[in-house]
Amino acid sequence: MSTSAPASPPVPSDERVPSTEKTLRRLFLTLFLRGRSSRGLKKQTAPKSVGRKLGLTLGLYALVGLSALAFLKQSIFALTVYLHAMTFVFLGMFVASSAGEVLFNNQEADILLHRPISPRALLWAKVRVLVEVSLWLACAFNLAGFFTGAAGSHGNWRFPFVHIVSTALEALFCTGCVVMIYQLCLRWFGRERLEGLMTTAQVVISIAAVLSGQLLPQLIFRANRVVSFGEKTWWIALLPPAWFAGFDDALSGSAARSSWLLAALALIATTMVLWIAFGKLARDYETGLQKLSESVPTRAHKKGRRRWIEVLVDLPPLRWWLRDSVARASFLLTTAYLARDRDVKLRVYPAVAPFAVLPIIFMARGFGPGSSGTREFGIAFVSAFLGLIPMLALSTLQYSQQWQASDIFHAAPIPGPAALCHGARRAMLCFLALPGAVIMALIVWLSDRHSPQVLMLLPGLIAVPVYALVPNLGGQGLPLSLPAEEAKSAGRGLTMMVAMFSSMALSGLALLAWSTGWFQWFLLIETIVAVSLYMIMRRSLANVRWATLE
Repeated sequence: MSTSAPASPPVPSDERVPSTEKTLRRLFLTLFLRGRSSRGLKKQTAPKSVGRKLGLTLGLYALVGLSALAFLKQSIFALTVYLHAMTFVFLGMFVASSAGEVLFNNQEADILLHRPISPRALLWAKVRVLVEVSLWLACAFNLAGFFTGAAGSHGNWRFPFVHIVSTALEALFCTGCVVMIYQLCLRWFGRERLEGLMTTAQVVISIAAVLSGQLLPQLIFRANRVVSFGEKTWWIALLPPAWFAGFDDALSGSAARSSWLLAALALIATTMVLWIAFGKLARDYETGLQKLSESVPTRAHKKGRRRWIEVLVDLPPLRWWLRDSVARASFLLTTAYLARDRDVKLRVYPAVAPFAVLPIIFMARGFGPGSSGTREFGIAFVSAFLGLIPMLALSTLQYSQQWQASDIFHAAPIPGPAALCHGARRAMLCFLALPGAVIMALIVWLSDRHSPQVLMLLPGLIAVPVYALVPNLGGQGLPLSLPAEEAKSAGRGLTMMVAMFSSMALSGLALLAWSTGWFQWFLLIETIVAVSLYMIMRRSLANVRWATLE
């Protein structure tokens, strides 16, 4: 007598299998919170929410957002122009610097592409995480703005609810624009040019976000009055933050016709961007993942032919500067990654680009008659920012998708990370800080060849070596040694604001010394302090020994 196998019990109706979209979203959110590496990860201390992961960053964003209290007596349009302009800067920089490593990861392609997952579901899951983190950052900055718009002289109870909707639309618009640009690159260009175009697209988006966010308030607020959208000021419609400010003003402010037109632009533009990015071009996302995961044969170099960087390091003054063989090898390794590695380029250049644009904006405010004081402050601000560019680049360079290969540093016969850090720092100084200083000096000199204000660049140049050593304090900042976690990209906003505050302080001291006639003494004192700090920091780094890998 044959026996049949017992039938499996039916699945209760209330225990439904979670959908693919929810599972993917939870997966990518977990990767964002905990990273892609298990090294050093403890279950008890692992963050469970975006708030715990970015607590310090969110707190500083909320602190900076208190500046909205200055608009208590201003109109809703004036308040929201400021809020959306600054929010656009923060969101644009975060999405531009994070989208590359979130959307395109070679390791994910090996796991997910053979599974029955539609490209649209995969794309939406990643975008939802980007939008969720963007909303956390935006709400933290706009926290004081919610109360300002509700309690101000022109505010009402509807403003917080309307502003939440407009901020969410802005986050969707920023994310959709980045995704759309990537997918257009995937559709129009081949594999050979794809990686370079992705880097260029991120840099362009970062610069556009900063320009749009910084120029709009300067154009809107003129002669103590707020310029409104009209026939003579049609150019306002070209700046996206003005669209979302019009949305707020139309529903919770003056309800002017011009505000309704801007609100319509916000809705139409956001809808079009989302439809193109996640509707028409969603299929190109899977194609792009496949192309990026394919191995491309490297070009064969002729025997006896040396690369340009190898020739350059054998010539003075780099030959004298790189006498240590370990520092020389680290210099060559850093330069090679900056020039050829897609992951490093997508992380470093978009993070540095806004720092290169902000000083130009501040300096441009001083051009023209009757603006000598503003011009001097702009030059001092440019000077202080020169040292921040290599500092931020070195802080970003320590993350890489090939971070496991850095274990060879510990196995090499070198006592500590000092020489490796020196080589990477000198590469950043040579290829980022030096060209930036030359360009800024030429701009200042050509704008007024008979003015001695070019000397205002000296305080920042003196501080460059000290700034560049900050990421390596305590043996930290070893190049290409940490896993590329998307949360680090969001934390760059924190680094940016702290760097801006320190730059403003140095700029203010330099400007005060210039105006009071003590500039030469200021340079002497700064030089003594900078040299002392540099020697102390360098000796501290030399005494650091390798820590355990776990």
